[in-house]
Amino acid sequence: MSQLFLSRELAASGIEFGEIRQLQRNGELERLRRGAYIEPAALSETERHLLLVKAAMAMSESDSVVSFGSAAVLHQLPVEKDRITRVHLTRKRNSSGRVRRGIHVHVAPLSEADLSQVDGLAVTGLDRTVVDLARTTTLGMAVAAGDAALRRGMDREAARDQLELARRRRGIRTARRAVELIDGRSESVAESLSRVIMSNNDLPLPELQVEITGGGGFAARVDFLWEDAKVVGEFDGYVKYGRLLAPGEQPGDAVFKEKIREDRLRELGYIVVRWVWDDLLHPQRLVARIRRALEVAARAGRR
Repeated sequence: MSQLFLSRELAASGIEFGEIRQLQRNGELERLRRGAYIEPAALSETERHLLLVKAAMAMSESDSVVSFGSAAVLHQLPVEKDRITRVHLTRKRNSSGRVRRGIHVHVAPLSEADLSQVDGLAVTGLDRTVVDLARTTTLGMAVAAGDAALRRGMDREAARDQLELARRRRGIRTARRAVELIDGRSESVAESLSRVIMSNNDLPLPELQVEITGGGGFAARVDFLWEDAKVVGEFDGYVKYGRLLAPGEQPGDAVFKEKIREDRLRELGYIVVRWVWDDLLHPQRLVARIRRALEVAARAGRR
């Protein structure tokens, strides 16, 4: 990642403002925000946001804590792009909230138990971050962040404690539902969003990441399984196929192996339902396909 330089640090090392401007013109420095510069580099949105967070913290009051979407970036939780258009910081109630120069300062109670340290920065802990996000984002992305937080070691009970502390704050109903839905077995944002669609449409919730075995040493780990109905659900994504590649294989090889795997599941009596990102953008289409598969299973005498 590109190195961060603060104006005051450059001045302390003898580099004056005119020299900074010359370095910019030469393409050796890029202005990140007022008072902060970086080495020019191709940065992802999250990498750039992390640098903005570091710059904001270096120039903010000492009791500032990274929070909301910015905390999600530090904790490596999934977050929507519109949640990181500004740096989010939180200060205690004796402060004033404001939005200024790309920084949103929230005012809320903060205790030592709410805090963590990431990359030397004070940040809300996983549980507080998840509840703050869940109050202010969509249910789907709240669950995706919570699923990822569980995989990173968050205690669900700690998140429930945070819900109680935030019980009078805006968005608490969505946050409560999100915390009850989160499951660390979900391995991607797409799987999390799929489960929320199922829950929103009163579909029975499946087991996650289940290994199905058969004769001849066959074993398949599936994303979703309605065990009694023998219905398998699989989300297809390009990243997933990339993970299936053995050394020297091409993507087409992985797709072919996946087809053989699916044929074997069908031979074992499973109905396989697959979906892609476009289906998540049209949830009723996905719901209809899953419901149809469960109905076919029921007519075949499966529960």
